[in-house]
Amino acid sequence: MIRTKIQYTISAQEEGRTVERFLRAQGFSRHLLIQTKYTENGLLLDGMPVHTNVKLRAGQCLSAAIVNGKQNESMQPVKLPLSIVYEDEDIVVIDKPAGMPVHPSQGHYDDTASNALAYYFAQQNEPFVARSVGRLDRDTSGLVLFARHELSACILAAQMRRREIHREYRAICTGILPECGVIDAPIARAHSSTIERIVDMERGDPAITQYTRLTVKNGFSLASVRLETGRTHQIRVHMKHIGHPLPGDFLYNPEYSMIHRQALHSYCLAFRHPITGHQMEFIAPIPQDMLHIFA
Repeated sequence: MIRTKIQYTISAQEEGRTVERFLRAQGFSRHLLIQTKYTENGLLLDGMPVHTNVKLRAGQCLSAAIVNGKQNESMQPVKLPLSIVYEDEDIVVIDKPAGMPVHPSQGHYDDTASNALAYYFAQQNEPFVARSVGRLDRDTSGLVLFARHELSACILAAQMRRREIHREYRAICTGILPECGVIDAPIARAHSSTIERIVDMERGDPAITQYTRLTVKNGFSLASVRLETGRTHQIRVHMKHIGHPLPGDFLYNPEYSMIHRQALHSYCLAFRHPITGHQMEFIAPIPQDMLHIFA
């Protein structure tokens, strides 16, 4: 099923490129290019079918059809609370609540953000394949970006690899955090656990976290946090490592007097739109269970 058609007008600088070289430069993966090439009327040049080895001329119009993948049959559309911050035909950004996984996994087959989005789009008779760009832990709230078709997914994945997608967190830390700092401490899987991580100078993968303290109240610090690397549980592990663990963290600081999940929120997300190239930025307000700590 064709999800969308993308049209390009060839510039003078792009004249002489083959169709394949041009589309690869626009972000098409090899797999997507092959899929598009073998779709009926998948590639049209000035309205006529074209082979990928044809050289382009300035002013020509190249059209590429993006075929939507098959929805995973095990992905059940389920009516769940869903806060959509932004959507268009290429992407959707949601504000995920704490306690909701992003994708189904063992023990969580029908209570995820992907199930909720599948239901939302099913009500509009729109196809949906869950393609999240970055993930959040189940008990971390905040912004999550999904690509709505494979070209968006390819382009956003490339942005991720180049570290062009910027996420800023809000974290509440136990104690008085220094005004600002950089935590450079490698992270590895704990020997005795399949999910717990630890700082390990010998076995760990490089991990760097930047933070700035925003305010202090009731013996807790609110911090803005940015990651230079994306290791599992990185903020939670690093804050524990420097003596300021997040309250409510069942793995690294199981103290629930103020909050019943790790006090961590994906607050701001900024990236270039995969199709238009426009700069996008979204903010999700800090949820009430975290604000309550500073009441």
